[in-house]
Amino acid sequence: MRSYANDDLRFRGRSRSAISSVVTLVLFVWLIVGAVAAGQRHYYDNAPSNCASTGTIAVTIIAGPLNYLGANPKVDSCHVDVPQPSQ
Repeated sequence: MRSYANDDLRFRGRSRSAISSVVTLVLFVWLIVGAVAAGQRHYYDNAPSNCASTGTIAVTIIAGPLNYLGANPKVDSCHVDVPQPSQ
């Protein structure tokens, strides 16, 4: 008599692996599209001069394909607390 319990476990394992591979691929493509959008907006022409320009590049990459649907993420200002050495 054939046991289907082992077949079920093997199928689930392949399914999870396939799903994680697809999710990884989609995430990778999403970020590549965002990086291309940032390049088309000439964000890479000069080195980021402050936190806001670095943040704008980052959110543009994270927005990915949404950039082509009208999203234009920008970071106006940001403040980074830099710890000072104690005296």
